[in-house]
Parts: sequence; C-alpha cells; structure tokens
Amino acid sequence: MFVTAGTVADCKYGEKLIDGIDAEVLLADKGYDSSTFIEYAVIAGMQAVIPPKKNRLVQRKYDEYLYKFRHLVENAFLMLKRWRGIATRYAKNASSFLAAVHIRCIAIWANIL
Repeated sequence: MFVTAGTVADCKYGEKLIDGIDAEVLLADKGYDSSTFIEYAVIAGMQAVIPPKKNRLVQRKYDEYLYKFRHLVENAFLMLKRWRGIATRYAKNASSFLAAVHIRCIAIWANIL
C-alpha cells in the first residue's frame, strides 16, 4: 500500500500495485480501465476483470459474475472508513495517515481472529 495525492488517476499506479503478485484474476473498478494496465495484467498472467468505461470506443467484455465478488474489497474499505480519522484523513502528512491505516488494519485483523 502507498499513499498518493487525491487528484492522481488510479490507473497511473496500478502496475506498481500488482507488481510481483501471483494471481489468476485481477478484480478492479472502472478507474483502472486503461489498455496499458490491462496489457500489463495479462502479461503478468492475470485475467483482468475490469468493466469498461462508458466512453471507450471499443467496449471490452469482462466476466460479470466474477466482478460481483469485488464487493468483498469494497466491504474491506468500508471497515477501514468506519474509523473517522481515516475517512476524513485527519492526518497532516502521508506517513501519519499510512500509520493510521496500518493500525486500523491490525485492529480489523485482530477482531477476525
């Protein structure tokens, strides 16, 4: 995980996020719908399950059934954002914000165990 500015496009750092991950399927939202990112995922041996943006000239097909499982990722972000300091980003600098996210993830993980 790493922190970027709020105005940076998701797909700009997508390759960095999946670099070194061994997975069969990559589930991502429309923010990661770019031809270069999808090519990178395919070269890495992943099936890209990313719905196409509406403004794409050629609409790609994607596995709609597998995409429905993406709600699990959204639920994880929901659990993180229940902590008000993360949802509103009270931290003044990126390292403090990242530390808060790590602490919240540890709390969530401890609750699961």
